[in-house]
Amino acid sequence: MNTHTQQRIGILGGSFNPVHLGHLLLAQSALDSFDLSKVLFMPCHIQPLKDPAMLAAPCHRMAMLEQAVMSNIQFEVLDIEIVRGGSSFAIESVREIRRLYPDAEFFFIIGADTLLKLHRWRDIYALLSMCRFATFSRPEKDVLALREEDLNLDPPWGAKLLETVARGRMLEISSSDIRHRVAEGMSIRYLVPELVEMYITEHHLY
Repeated sequence: MNTHTQQRIGILGGSFNPVHLGHLLLAQSALDSFDLSKVLFMPCHIQPLKDPAMLAAPCHRMAMLEQAVMSNIQFEVLDIEIVRGGSSFAIESVREIRRLYPDAEFFFIIGADTLLKLHRWRDIYALLSMCRFATFSRPEKDVLALREEDLNLDPPWGAKLLETVARGRMLEISSSDIRHRVAEGMSIRYLVPELVEMYITEHHLY
């Protein structure tokens, strides 16, 4: 149970193309490890650092997310990047979320692979001052061996980010593999929630 007087909210952004069990497990790990009251799943409109050609329509990615999280009262889907349109930048979204929850403390949830790319994010230093980053490492990847200079960020941010790396239960599932399996007529059972699998079939996605 969350005992903090200040609400602690996790933000999990991504294309969710489609959402899969790895995303849900990551969100649950963040709830447990950082004593969060809830996690906001924030699907992007277009990710600046990824090819948009393979993205399913925003309405489909939103619908699949809503199906995936409906059974967990601590999970919510936030459509602000979809509504805003264009390329989705975390700094703009966090500013908007802070207006929605003015008294909350925010934790931006990422995998360890993203940690090494943060220096490329728009206005990263402003973002770092507005929320903490909750980074999860796969057990087999030794993030503890990373040095602050590896993150290519000005002091003290590299050291601060390495302080909040957690060892999470993470599944080796990728949205790109799921799309490939669907295209090849292979099963995606046990990779995505059952309702998401049904949605993909019903709407002939991927």
